[in-house]
This record gives sequence, C-alpha cells and structure tokens, in this order.
Amino acid sequence: MSEFLTTFTSDLKDNLAGFIGVSVTEVKTGMSFASLSVDPKFDPELASAYNLEVVKAKLNAIKALGLSSKLDDILITLSNQLHIIDLSENGDYFVYLAVDSSKVNLGMARATLKKYSKDIAAKM
Repeated sequence: MSEFLTTFTSDLKDNLAGFIGVSVTEVKTGMSFASLSVDPKFDPELASAYNLEVVKAKLNAIKALGLSSKLDDILITLSNQLHIIDLSENGDYFVYLAVDSSKVNLGMARATLKKYSKDIAAKM
C-alpha cells in the first residue's frame, strides 16, 4: 500500500498547479499513511492532525442535527491558500490537500482530488 500512496501523493504534486502539500490520514487514529510537501515550512501531517478535529466536529454536528447527509469534503479558504479535506466514502480516512489559491482553479483541484481519491478508496 505504501508504494501506491507514494505514487498517489507524487501524482497530485505533478498534476495540480499550485500544489503545496497533501496527506492521507486515518480518521479513527489520526495517523498519516502518507504525506508530501513542496514547502519545507509546511508540514501536512501536522496540518492533518489539526484538521482531524475539524472533520470530527463536522461529523458530530451532522449527527447532532439528525441529518441524513454524508460529509464529502470541507473547503477552508485562507488569504493565499485553499485547503481541501476530502473524506473517503466509508469515512475511514481523509485526504488533506493544500494549494496556492493564486495558481489553482478550485474546480480543477476538487476534480483532481476526487479522481485520485477514488483510486485510494479502491485500494485501502
């Protein structure tokens, strides 16, 4: 599985304009299975650890509100970056992606992430 995840993170880096970093993290434990960053100051594993709390809070809110909806993704817009948290179909893990907002098209980033995430869902 680690070779597949290495290829996954590398493919995202190579095919997504403005790529900053990515990690694949298990929701239950917070453990990152894989991560990659092109910015030495940006730690995607640390970012995922904090964003796990965002995911858990949203899942709790959905449950508390009695919604029958499923969480697909969460978009966090910063002044110069977009952070996308894409939850797996079974809810066991999420892919956290950070991109430079001045270099990326949001629609393309989400579509590319969904495309690659489906491959992960099939292999994990």
